[in-house]
Amino acid sequence: MGSIPILKPKEVIAMLEKLGFKEVRQKGSHKQFRHADSRITTVPFHQGRDISPILLRQIVKDIRLTIDEFLTYK
Repeated sequence: MGSIPILKPKEVIAMLEKLGFKEVRQKGSHKQFRHADSRITTVPFHQGRDISPILLRQIVKDIRLTIDEFLTYK
C-alpha cells in the first residue's frame, strides 16, 4: 500500500471490533481494547481529531499486524 492513511477514531475502533477486540475500559478520552488472545491497544477518542499515521502505526504494532493487514478490515 505504501502510504499510511489518516483515519477517524470511529473507523479505527470499527476495524478493531471486526478483528474481535472488545472495549474493556475508558480513562478520559482514551479507550482500551483487548482481544481474547490478550493483545491490547489504546485508541484516543478526541472529538474532531484524527488518528495520525504515526499513532496508527503504533496501534497496529500493539495488535501485531501489518498496516496492510489492518487496512483490509476497513
